[in-house]
Order: sequence, then structure tokens, then C-alpha cells
Amino acid sequence: MHFYGTASVNNKGHLEIGGVDTMELAAHFGTPLYVYDVELIRKRARGFKKTFEKLGVTAQVAYASKAFSSIAMVQVAKEEGLSLDVVSGGELYTALKAEFPKDRIHFHGNNKSAEELEMALEHEIGCIVVDNFSELSLLEGLCSARRQKIQILLRVTPGIEAHTHDYILTGQEDSKFGFDLLNGQAERALNQALESDWIEVLGLHCHIGSQIFETTGFILAARKIIGQLKNWHASFDFQPSVLNLGGGFGIRYTEEDTPLPASVYVEEIVTEVKNQFDDSNLDMPEVWIEPGRSLVGDAGTTLYKVGSEKEVPDIRKYLAVDGGMSDNIRPALYDAKYEAVLANRPLEKPEETVSIAGKCCESGDMLIWDLPLPKAGRGDILAVFCTGAYGYSMSNNYNRIPRPAVVFVEKGEARLVIKRETYEDLIQFDVPLQEAINNK
Repeated sequence: MHFYGTASVNNKGHLEIGGVDTMELAAHFGTPLYVYDVELIRKRARGFKKTFEKLGVTAQVAYASKAFSSIAMVQVAKEEGLSLDVVSGGELYTALKAEFPKDRIHFHGNNKSAEELEMALEHEIGCIVVDNFSELSLLEGLCSARRQKIQILLRVTPGIEAHTHDYILTGQEDSKFGFDLLNGQAERALNQALESDWIEVLGLHCHIGSQIFETTGFILAARKIIGQLKNWHASFDFQPSVLNLGGGFGIRYTEEDTPLPASVYVEEIVTEVKNQFDDSNLDMPEVWIEPGRSLVGDAGTTLYKVGSEKEVPDIRKYLAVDGGMSDNIRPALYDAKYEAVLANRPLEKPEETVSIAGKCCESGDMLIWDLPLPKAGRGDILAVFCTGAYGYSMSNNYNRIPRPAVVFVEKGEARLVIKRETYEDLIQFDVPLQEAINNK
């Protein structure tokens, strides 16, 4: 068993997280249940920030809230002095309700609506990461109509292909995101933005992928971008004040994963950026990064109750749990791999190999294939590790299954930060047929 953060086995022989017995959590809050180790989140945030401080580099560490957004999570990011990335009006609204400092909010997204951009302008957020010519023109028109200036980063695709899942590659040339650096789009966008009376270009942004275990991609991206910045300094007299190299730092899901410590990613990125700017006529800009998964991914554990079982002789034994692709769609979407233990017997030796099935009416609703476990049965609690990123944020009501609750644990205390949905919640926006006919 690999222990993450504060996870341990207590004197009852139960899995404990944040000083709280997971069996007590399951009994009190029900299952499925997302459990977040807040101390681990804080440790990761401080690790990124302290590395920049040690290197003497002005920086912003922005939590990529798409990984997991809630008022309480945004408030933890605020307490740790992070900045915040949002990618929708809903994530921005959550940040505002959490009273997050507006000047440290960065708005991403490849298809921001006029209403979302108006919302960002109304609340005077820190910057907008502009993704395409359509958005650039729309934003300029909105700013002109409001007589309001806004700071932006231009998102560029440097043509770097990170070693990760094809679905989450974003920095390569053929991508729905950003202005291409190689075919001249980025230069045209910069020229258009610099000519605007309402737009201030802080610098450039790129994001080369996700779940990355090496630094080569970040270094190559930095070289390409800074090389272009040198050219643009000569042609446009453009001096960037910000260089945002995105996120995508990997975490350990299984023993096959070999992520680097946060300090290594930061040190190697900063070293390359410093070297490139030392070899230019440009001043060193602020360096921004955007960890999301690497802050919350392995801080999250999902607790499930084991239900039915099915044995296919000489082929496989299935154990079904009371959740599945409705609370963790990543195995179905990405073929994501996880490790798990019985929370009530985590140190007991495995006796059999089982496959963990979800309860959704889909043959593809499988959480873990071929998991070694002690003999398990109805009522046991299964703890699936590293579900803190893209678990709750991608959860859904398929089969009209309510979304689970979310609990933060820290220093022996458990706090309910998102309530469990009820059946009544599921139908709250339904309109009965006769009422729909009467209101047509």
C-alpha cells in the first residue's frame, strides 16, 4: 500500500486520513464520498511557492480550478496565497462567491461567451488568457463599448508534443487551443492586440499537456517561445512582463507513474527561462505556472461501499460498488488507472484478484481492473486513491444518480464542504408535461 499525504493505518486497523478514521467518515457522511487531505494540498502549494522564492524569481502559482472547484477549495487556495485559473462563468462565479482576490483571477477557455467576458470585465479580474482571433475581436469590442481596459495573455501553441494521453495534448500544432507559434498566427494576434487602445498584453501563455513526468517538454516550449519573443522585441519593441508556462505536472496514480517533485519542475523551468533571457536584450519577466492535478489529485480519496459480486469461472470476479462513472468518469474516458484498498482492512494480505465495477448501466463502467484484495463482500468500504482531480469536477447524474458529498479532513477534523445531492435535487428543474403544455 502506498500512503499519500497524511494517510495511515490507525490502532483499529482502519485507513485514516487527516487524523480521521475513514470508516467513521463513511458511516457519518455516507458513500460514495470524496475525502480531501487538506494538509497535503497546503504542502504542495507551499512547495511550488517556496521553490520560486528560493530561486529569487517573481512568480505566480495559479491553482487550475478545473481540477476541482468549490467555494471551500478556492478559499484554501486563497489562504495559501495562490492565484486562480477559471475556465467558465461558473468557475468565475464560484471564485467571486469565495471572495477570492479578483486581481489574481485568470480567465482561460477557447470559447468564452460575450456574457462571460462581460462578467470578467464587470468584476475587473486580473487577466484574460485570449485563445483565438474571434475572442480577441469580441473582447476588444466589449472593452471599447465599456471604455474599459483589460490585461491579457495570448495563449500560444509552440508545437511541443508532451508524452501523455492523446486526448489531453494541448501544446502541439494541431490543437483547438491557442494561436500557433509556427505558422504566424501568434505574431498576427500580438500585432492586433498591441494596436488596441483597450488591451494591454502582459505576455504569453502556453500549456503543453497533462500528467507529464519529465521537464523536457517545458524546456523546449520555453526555448521556442522566448526565441519568438526575441524576434518580437526587435520588430514590435514588445517587452513581456509575464511568461506563463502552464501546468500539467504529473502525479502518482499507480506504481508505474514516476512524477518529479514540484521543486524539480520549477527549478528546471526557471533555469531555462533565466538562461534564455540572459542571452537577450529582454528583461526577465514574471514566471507563472498553473498546477491543478498536482495540487489536489493525490489529496483526494473516494470511499465506496461494496455491493454485489459476480464470478465468471476461469475468467474474472467482479465486485460492484455504489458509485462508478457518475463520480469518476476518467477510467471510461481516458482508461485511467487507480489503486485501492479496503478501508476497514488496509493491511490485510490480498487473497484474490477482482475487478471493480460501477453501478451505472454501461458495460464500460469499470473503475479498476484486476485489483488484488483481501476477500471482500457486501458492506466493506473500498478506498480508491488519487481521485482529487477531475473526479467531482467531471461527475454527472447519469442514470439519475445523485452526486456524492465532499469532505475536507485536516488535523483530526472533518468538514462537509459539498452536500450530497438528493433525489429531490435531481428533479428540481424538471417541468411536468401538463405544466409545460400550459406554459408554452
